[in-house]
Amino acid sequence: MADDLTLQAMVEEELAWVPNVDAAHIGVSAHNGIVTLSGIVGTLAEKLGAERAARRVKGVQGIAQEILVRPPSAPKHADAEIAERAIEILNWDVEVPHHQLVVEVEHGVVMLTGTVPFQFQKQAAERNVAQLGGVTQVINMIEVRPEGSQATDPGAVRHRIEAALRRAVDLEASQINIDVSGKKITLRGKVKSWWERSLAEDAAWSAPGVAQVDDQLSIGG
Repeated sequence: MADDLTLQAMVEEELAWVPNVDAAHIGVSAHNGIVTLSGIVGTLAEKLGAERAARRVKGVQGIAQEILVRPPSAPKHADAEIAERAIEILNWDVEVPHHQLVVEVEHGVVMLTGTVPFQFQKQAAERNVAQLGGVTQVINMIEVRPEGSQATDPGAVRHRIEAALRRAVDLEASQINIDVSGKKITLRGKVKSWWERSLAEDAAWSAPGVAQVDDQLSIGG
């Protein structure tokens, strides 16, 4: 595993590389694989972009997110205006069943509730709202409720995860244990990075009929 100073430098380089993050406003420190991000940014999207960038760096085992969203000179957006624009942007996204969602806004914090058939729709709704000016936080309480009663085959799920990992990273599939109980999948074992962990979780969500994924994978060298 990289030492603290090396890991800090690698995260700083990654932040400077991505175009949607102003690295000059973000501080980075590292201790035993845990990276702390601090500073002030103008949008929630930039805050989330910084976190995603840090997660991609090899050796990062955890992230302490201390970045504040505080538009320095932008006009303050009223909650009603944020809610109106959030509903509008959800309506425009054809992937999101907007008629099944409810938007609540208080002091710039947006809460999303409702149900969708697939995890990617829940993620898309949050990603859309996070882009709006004046939003300081998104609390995503949307439930994933698969349509129909498709059975989840443990063998098929395991094969899907292994195939996805083989396409993207060098990882022994035997390091991941997959437990299937009804519509819930639990992942256990060890992976080398946040990226590998997210690949395994995404692959589990892609299985038909899955309503919940419990990711217990640990990250280590």
